[in-house]
Amino acid sequence: MTGQAQAAPARQMWPLYAAGFTTAFGAHGIAANLGGFSDDAVTSLLVLGGLLALYDGAEVLLKPLFGSVADRIGARPVLLGGLVAFALASAVYVVADSPGWLWAARLGQGAAASAFSPSASALVARLNPAAKLGRAFGGYGFHKSIGYTLGPLLGGLLVWAGGLRSLFAVLAVLGVVVAVWAALAVPAVPPLPKSRQTVLDLVRRLADPAFLAPTAALAAATAALSVGVGFLPVSGRAADLGTVATGAAVSVLAACAAIVQPRTGRALDEGRLTTRTGIVAGLLITAVGLAGATLSGLAGVLVAAVLIGVGTGLITPLGFAALAARTSPERMGQTMGAAELGRELGDAGGPLLVAAVATMASLTHGYAVLAILLALPPLIGLLLRRLSPERPASP
Repeated sequence: MTGQAQAAPARQMWPLYAAGFTTAFGAHGIAANLGGFSDDAVTSLLVLGGLLALYDGAEVLLKPLFGSVADRIGARPVLLGGLVAFALASAVYVVADSPGWLWAARLGQGAAASAFSPSASALVARLNPAAKLGRAFGGYGFHKSIGYTLGPLLGGLLVWAGGLRSLFAVLAVLGVVVAVWAALAVPAVPPLPKSRQTVLDLVRRLADPAFLAPTAALAAATAALSVGVGFLPVSGRAADLGTVATGAAVSVLAACAAIVQPRTGRALDEGRLTTRTGIVAGLLITAVGLAGATLSGLAGVLVAAVLIGVGTGLITPLGFAALAARTSPERMGQTMGAAELGRELGDAGGPLLVAAVATMASLTHGYAVLAILLALPPLIGLLLRRLSPERPASP
């Protein structure tokens, strides 16, 4: 429940969508271009790995914390503070061009994104009624997908034209612009009074299937998405496909995810799709896409890209809408922070699992293992529902 009778006007939602774009563009724009940046700041694969881990590590540790802070003081000030901090952290490397400050800037960006990302999700939920949550989160997910898609491309152009500092400069400006926009357009949503919550209460709430199932689905979707973005180019190179073809395949994946999310949200709001049916379908489609990646050649890469994109595009808005609809408004920030943590764990865990299996066997086996892990829960659930006796209808 959101406590709002009407959906938020578009002018209030656009800055929140822009915040989602900012965190996605900042994460992938820099991550995709650090490896190709030749400078004293990035001297080895170990240094590269550390710089990449700083951003994600900060998000894993801090997103639940900032989600709880948003519930305590209000999501809007945490959103604005996070965006300003993101701009300042980006400006640090622009002003102080040295290896040490690159580490500080990347850590600061990750910490700032940990504040404004769950706050934006919480505001999307608080500003819209339950009947409009699918559409709202579909739009939010669409703009994040656009950020993930454009980050490597535009980031690469900026680094090529002016070096890594030019990319950080654009991110600093972007953070300021979105912060000002949000300050002018996003209304204050005051924190709501809530009963005292013990650690045991929090554990019970997070272990509730109403929270755990959508969060696990979001983590699974993010794991598959990360594997697709990271490993499909490897499969393409192994099949002697050019960089243009493999790059296009990854773009197809992101584009499919972006296109499907708003349509999924509208279908949910209009009653043409239920959360359970959509998430089950999304997991199975994603699993089939990963299985398709085991096929050789361009056909396997394209089939995987399309189906992984469609499957994750189904799961993402449905998972967030389900969490928002079942969370009391006074705990919305905490729920969104914990859900974002689940996504971060999937983002890291999926590629690690596939890489570990590929090291012991092959990349094909890695795809297959992840496909099985995604397909088993929905298949078991469907089987149990068919085997369970039907309950008599209530009088």
